[in-house]
Amino acid sequence: MREIKIQSEFIKLDALLKFANLVSSGGEAKVRIAQGEVQVCGETCLMRGKKLRPGDTVTIDGETVKIC
Repeated sequence: MREIKIQSEFIKLDALLKFANLVSSGGEAKVRIAQGEVQVCGETCLMRGKKLRPGDTVTIDGETVKIC
């Protein structure tokens, strides 16, 4: 599990996927979230604007990142 450090209070899910290089573009992030391919804290998340805070985990394609 990789750790991703953020400087702000939160980061939106689609922005995190791009920031962590889990997807190649914002368009890809939007599609993959809408198709239910992304899990936040172990639950499928369909909201691309979901606010993620330190301690949250995001999983896509078997790769998990933790926000800190």
